[in-house]
Amino acid sequence: MYGLLEGTGFEALDPSFNNCIIGHARVERLWTGARWSEGPAWFPAGRYLVWSDIPNNRMMRWDETDGSVSTFRQPSNNTNGNTVDGQGRLISCEHLTRRVTRTEHDGSVTVIADRHKGKPLNSPNDVVVKSDGSIWFTDPSYGIMMDYEGDRAEPEQAGCHVYRVDPVDGVVTAVATDFVKPNGLAFSADEAVLFVSDTGVTHDPDGPAHIRALTVKSDGKLVGASKVFADCTNGVFDGFRLDVDRRIWASAADGIHCISQSGQLIGKIHIPEMVGNLCFGGPKLNRLFIAGTSSLYSVYLNVNGLQ
Repeated sequence: MYGLLEGTGFEALDPSFNNCIIGHARVERLWTGARWSEGPAWFPAGRYLVWSDIPNNRMMRWDETDGSVSTFRQPSNNTNGNTVDGQGRLISCEHLTRRVTRTEHDGSVTVIADRHKGKPLNSPNDVVVKSDGSIWFTDPSYGIMMDYEGDRAEPEQAGCHVYRVDPVDGVVTAVATDFVKPNGLAFSADEAVLFVSDTGVTHDPDGPAHIRALTVKSDGKLVGASKVFADCTNGVFDGFRLDVDRRIWASAADGIHCISQSGQLIGKIHIPEMVGNLCFGGPKLNRLFIAGTSSLYSVYLNVNGLQ
């Protein structure tokens, strides 16, 4: 669908945002029919996008070559966040099985993490792969709080943490334990900072609705001091990605919020439904794919995303 889509558009809150957008570019709705879209991941070799439709227990696939949409996997164990590792393999967070998995090139599935200190995880939510091959993921309790996106269950972990999986021995380490509901996460280009959103306000009116910046220690395995990087002004920051100039493009209740290096909200891309997650894709990583509640959207930008 081309042309101006009703309920969409750019809103510049600072003049610098105008350098990030293409004035005549428009938001396109590529597909609709989901219950809650999440976790888009771009596969450059195949020129396709995979994303999750959590309540429908399926993963969908959009093909850039012809615009077709098909079911990638069903059942999907209520998969939420997804990413692609350095070997082009799919890494996924599964609510139903409370685990992080890797889909191998032959289609088989390897369990990366399902327990910490001998007890089941809560419900892994979002995931990112560092350049050293380590896998970092968040583990809030959303998938076990109701039967809509998994199975209702009592949490067995002491809290909702951020974890790291060692690429050599597979040991799962809790690297940040002071979050209420850790959600989206992404590294800066130099991997010196790990950004993590906390969406604790969803179940506590006094809870957080922000992104924190955590300093990665020199060994690259742990994080140290952290600070609030940006507060969400509409809903919560769920998933987000960085561009090459360290701006953060974050999901929110009214669409996408663009946040500068200093944490300032400089602009928005309005979407006519709540956004759960997003990613950059296309051959030049200048196309933003947006997982709205029921639909998949995209828009071309005058920026390039981090892979």
